[in-house]
Amino acid sequence: MKIRIGTRKSKLALWQSEWVKEQIEKKFPGVEVELVKITTKGDKILDVPLAKIGDKGLFTKEIEEAMLRGEVDIAVHSLKDVPSKLPDGLTLIAFSKREDPRDAFLSCGKYTLETLPQGATVGTSSLRRKAQLKILRPDLNIKDLRGNVDTRIRKLKEGQYDAIILAAAGVKRLGWENEIDQILPVDKMIPSVSQGILGIEGREGDDEIIRIVRKAVNCKSSEIAATVERAFLRTVEGGCQVPLGCYAEVKEGKVHVRAFISDLNGEFFYKEEGVFRVNSIEEADRVGTEVAERLLSAGGREILKELLGEK
Repeated sequence: MKIRIGTRKSKLALWQSEWVKEQIEKKFPGVEVELVKITTKGDKILDVPLAKIGDKGLFTKEIEEAMLRGEVDIAVHSLKDVPSKLPDGLTLIAFSKREDPRDAFLSCGKYTLETLPQGATVGTSSLRRKAQLKILRPDLNIKDLRGNVDTRIRKLKEGQYDAIILAAAGVKRLGWENEIDQILPVDKMIPSVSQGILGIEGREGDDEIIRIVRKAVNCKSSEIAATVERAFLRTVEGGCQVPLGCYAEVKEGKVHVRAFISDLNGEFFYKEEGVFRVNSIEEADRVGTEVAERLLSAGGREILKELLGEK
């Protein structure tokens, strides 16, 4: 049997797909796994902030189309890049054990977020990070930063920025942990939905492939956390055009959830935190929806109307 993985060509995407390939081949020696490299729209447009492109599935659409055409069987994504609604016929079939979900602060060994000089330039294109940075350090000059992880670190070392913020998971997976000057705690910088989790997407009805991939890769606590966070995202429907974050930490049958919705400047910032008992995927979905509804009622709905131009 052969399983073809559709993957982006970046170092991080290839690392992630190679890791899934290894897990499958280790558990199922008779299965051959092939990587098929695909370029996505998000890989082509590198000079525009993601929020301004405003297109869902920037890093997934072309791979999903290849899956629907039968050219590849599964896709390995950074789950934070996957829209809350998938195309008909496709589904998330497995969730990896979560790598560090937090954000990493890099400054070539010079600073932490607290010791950065007044007015220093920090690179990030994430509206989620920008809104929280404006609360933590309103004096900073926040400048857009695009490109793969290695490109972003290169731009920092060239002096284009005093510091940059990246997902810790990607930096660690690529072996650049020694470049990190500070890990930002989740009570200060709430992570992106599903940050640190790899989501494996496949075709509905491919029962044998689904069985193999789940057995090789799936982590139940990651699946529960991702379900909470993605239910939150689906209910809010903000995509990458609204500053928001949600992090669910699973411990002993309970889920500790932190989430926020904000305007672009962090002036109207609504945060929700709570501990919930979760014993099933259905309950996890309900928790994520409930947290989102609370934030929408607190003032998030008005932010969405303003930012998304709803009537």
